[in-house]
Amino acid sequence: MSTDDANRRWTRSMPEAYERHLVPVLFRPFAADLAARAAALRPREVLELAAGTGALTSALLAAAPTASVVATDLNDTMVSAGSVREPRARWRQADAQQLPFAGAGFDLVVCQFGVMFFPDRPAAYTEVRRVLAPRGRFLFSSWGPLDSHGFDAAFQTALEETVPDGAPPFLREVPHGYTDPERVAADLEAAGLALAAADQITLEGVAESAASVAAGFLTGTPAGAAVAAREDAAAVRASVTRRMTESLGTGPVTASMTATVYTAQHRA
Repeated sequence: MSTDDANRRWTRSMPEAYERHLVPVLFRPFAADLAARAAALRPREVLELAAGTGALTSALLAAAPTASVVATDLNDTMVSAGSVREPRARWRQADAQQLPFAGAGFDLVVCQFGVMFFPDRPAAYTEVRRVLAPRGRFLFSSWGPLDSHGFDAAFQTALEETVPDGAPPFLREVPHGYTDPERVAADLEAAGLALAAADQITLEGVAESAASVAAGFLTGTPAGAAVAAREDAAAVRASVTRRMTESLGTGPVTASMTATVYTAQHRA
C-alpha cells in the first residue's frame, strides 16, 4: 500500500477510537456550524462525501429534517460504523473521484474535512459538478494551517519531539495540507465550478483530557497506524501522551481550531 493509500484508508480498529476521542472534540463543533449553513439553503436531496462516522450527517438531519441524505465514505469501516450511529441516512461506500450516482441528482453536496484526502481534487470536484443540480451548491470545509489548530499542533509537536527522525507527517501533510483558498479556487475552476464564498472560522474544542486526544490520534488515525508499526510503539505512545499533557494541561482542556468553509456552484 502506498503512503497516499495509507493516509486515505482507516482500518477496522480505528472508527471506534476516532468516534470516542476525536469526533466530540474536533468535528462536532464544526458540524453544527456547517449543518446550519446547509439548512439555510433549504436542500431536498443531499449527498455527503467522506462522511466518516456521521458527525455532520447527524447534524444535517437535525438541522434539515425534511432533507433526504445520502452519506458516503471511501472506507467500508466508516460506512459500517456510520450506518449504525445514524441510520436515518442512506449509507454507501463511494470514492469521491468516481461517484456511483446519476447526474444532477443532488441540490446540495457537502463534505466536512474530507477534501484534503482526495488525491486528485479537480477530478473529485468534476464529479461533484456532474451530480450537482444546475442551481445546486457544494459546501465543504478544510482545516487551516497546523499551527492554527491547538490540539493537532500539540500532538504533532509531541510526536516530532518523541521521534525527531521519523515522526509520521500525516497531520501536517494531509488534514493541514490544503489551506490556501486560492489553490482551492483554482481546483474548483479546473472542474467547472466557481468559488462563491470562503469563510474562515475559529471554534473552541473541549476535551476530557489531553490523554484522550492523544489516544484518538494514536489509535484512530493513520498517524497512529504508523506509530503502531514501530518496535518502540508503546514507548512512543507514552511519550506523546505525556508531552501533550505537559503542553495542554491536566483535566479538561480547551484549544482553538481554525478552518475555512467554502461554498461553490456551477460556473456561469
